[in-house]
Amino acid sequence: MCTQLTCENVSLGYEGNVITKNLNFSVKRGDYLCVVGENGSGKSTLIKTLLQLKSPISGKITFGDGLLQREIGYLPQQTELQKDFPASAMEIVLSGCLSRCGMRPFYNRKEKIIAHNNMKKLGICNLKNKCYRNLSGGQQQRVLLARALCATQKMLLLDEPVTGLDPRASLEMYELVAKMGREDGITIIMVSHDISAAVKYASHILHLGQEQLFFGKKEDYLKSDIYKAFMSPSGGYEND
Repeated sequence: MCTQLTCENVSLGYEGNVITKNLNFSVKRGDYLCVVGENGSGKSTLIKTLLQLKSPISGKITFGDGLLQREIGYLPQQTELQKDFPASAMEIVLSGCLSRCGMRPFYNRKEKIIAHNNMKKLGICNLKNKCYRNLSGGQQQRVLLARALCATQKMLLLDEPVTGLDPRASLEMYELVAKMGREDGITIIMVSHDISAAVKYASHILHLGQEQLFFGKKEDYLKSDIYKAFMSPSGGYEND
């Protein structure tokens, strides 16, 4: 498989203050990488840096396999304001095609078909005319995932996608994401506090602390001292 993303000696932080350092990892096409670590370890900052919303303090991030920045789909953490957005589900999903429009101030037939197909894939065609803010949390996340898919068939970044969802909706979201990786070959990079889901669905684990603590295959992570310490009663991990 071709390498789509490489981080070399990357340090992340804000205003010159380093949060985490010595990040060295690569992601190949079709990988499912789960980023774990305690609060404040730089997980969300890494996602924003990969999206070029922030610059690394040092180090080098390169994209390969013909992957363009506009071809990366992104499912961010939702704010309360976003949950109350007064638009239809279809309008939200279509907005994921904005990068395809260029200077054109309208969506063409092809983009509308892409939006419809992604809604169909996620089983939400029946919601297309419903107001987004009237949907359940699980339905809203499916709409946002369909929106993210409109931007990509290559790589999807997700930042805590099950926050605020009940256990059933959380399981459905994890299953949907894993299915897209398996069936569509989309590369997944997900930030998660849910270590049990991480080791169930991911192919690779990146564990962050003040520096990179682990990167490798899930099977090796489960055998590592880092995993054992993180899961111990005194390890500071809380499964939420």
